Amino acid sequence: MSTDLLDIRQITGHRLARKFSIWRLLSLLVATLVLVPIGVVLWSLLTPSSDIWEHLVVNVLPGVLNNTFWLVLGVGTGTALLGVSLAWLTGVCEFPGQRFFAWSLLLPLALPAYVMAFVAVGLLDFTGPVQTALRSWFGSVWFPPIRSRGGVILVMTLALYPYVYLIARNAFLTQGKRALEAAQSLGCSRRRAFFRVALPLARPWIVAGVALVIMETLADFGTVSVFNYDTFTTAIYKAWFSLFSLPAALQLASVLILIVFAAIVLEQQTRTRIRYTQTGRPSPQHDRIILQGWSRWAATLYCALILTVAFIIPVGQLLLWAAQVYAQDLDARYWGFLWHSLLLAGGTALTASAVALIIAYAGRRHRDIAMRATNRLATLGYALPGPVLAVGVYAPVAWFDNLIIDGTRHYLHIEIGQVLGGTLLVMLLAYLARFLAVGYNPIDSHMQRITTSVDDAAHIFGVRGFAMLRRVHLPMLKGGLLTAVTLVFVDVMKEMPITLMTRPFGWDTLAIRIFEMTAEGEWQRAALPAVALVLAGLIPILLLTRNGDH
Repeated sequence: MSTDLLDIRQITGHRLARKFSIWRLLSLLVATLVLVPIGVVLWSLLTPSSDIWEHLVVNVLPGVLNNTFWLVLGVGTGTALLGVSLAWLTGVCEFPGQRFFAWSLLLPLALPAYVMAFVAVGLLDFTGPVQTALRSWFGSVWFPPIRSRGGVILVMTLALYPYVYLIARNAFLTQGKRALEAAQSLGCSRRRAFFRVALPLARPWIVAGVALVIMETLADFGTVSVFNYDTFTTAIYKAWFSLFSLPAALQLASVLILIVFAAIVLEQQTRTRIRYTQTGRPSPQHDRIILQGWSRWAATLYCALILTVAFIIPVGQLLLWAAQVYAQDLDARYWGFLWHSLLLAGGTALTASAVALIIAYAGRRHRDIAMRATNRLATLGYALPGPVLAVGVYAPVAWFDNLIIDGTRHYLHIEIGQVLGGTLLVMLLAYLARFLAVGYNPIDSHMQRITTSVDDAAHIFGVRGFAMLRRVHLPMLKGGLLTAVTLVFVDVMKEMPITLMTRPFGWDTLAIRIFEMTAEGEWQRAALPAVALVLAGLIPILLLTRNGDH
């Protein structure tokens, strides 16, 4: 009987140890880091200020909601049309230049949207070279205004279509032309087969790509700032730094969070209602639809036009402007901007990758629903706009600072300033919450490839816990870790709103330099730091295209 009780106690203790392991605790702490700013922002809805809400409802929300709606609708529709059409041509069809365009159409990903924005304004504005040349040749001519809703939608569509293109192309590659041949054997024309068979089969991927574009559109700050197009992100910034009202910024951020969550739920519901099955293996080069006659050259011209407008012209103009101001503008300050950018990006990349490794390993050790939900919450921050996280992180830090200041004044009779606010810690916390998912996904995907038999073999040799992670899994995760560090590094280099809203005084980066110069209309002087960001943005493109269609 005593032996049975001992066995029961051992089993119970083992279960409790699994339930309350250090890995679960670490994942829970990381999830809390993301949930705190979300909770702080949403809590403001439960404690509304009538004066603030009256001002927002009358003067801010109508225009912001209208602008945001049309921006999301226009960019979502534009990226879907561009991304799907280009993905179909390069993924399934054969035409001159198809292999080149397959990877080169990803190059606009290297251009931050706000960089493409100020290049477009500098080129196409009334005083820009294009309209100036047209007036000199043809006199007074009408030209569509670039500083308009249509201009914002056009620029963001060209900057963000690669998200849909990349995902939709992978979907079409898995179909090949077999699905079309099956539909044609049943009497469908090729065009009808595309709309009735190929497009519906690719719907989950297309929806995922458009959903990602919508998240990026809602989170954008730099592009809409260049065009003076008010959305929630610019309204949050103005409420905080122009009206000096953190409560008003919190209220606006809470509305934006609700919109983002609604978009996430809608996207998930859309994808889970229907089940899809792959129809074939990825198409080899010889198993493509060979375009004939004028259609093959039309496809080449179409792809070349998009690549030229979305990448070649903007980069060429940046290089031209940078060459004009290089001699007089490149000084010691730029080394400071570069150093700050590299320090923030490098520190965040290493930290986020290390944290992502911990929660991915925790998910490997505990495969229950609770752990999956914890890791899902921990990586939720990427769906949240930067200004929301900036406000959500700064508000509790400011509260804690005020608590320390009041305590030292009351008990120690000492006057001190801010302790945590206005420091790099606030920036790093916001960065970590925002970009943890970027590092987690490649690490977790590589972790899934390590079979459980590897763990069983390590157990036989007495390797467990942190030792297993260090000695067994880390050497097998080098590729995933390198990808995670690289992607987080590039994203932080280009990040603008979090840096702008939480940086310490005088801590400027390349992105902040671009913001300051574009705010003054100094397009040439903004080109120099923009070229550096474009070069950094080429790194993930090289990673994506290194193995071709694989």
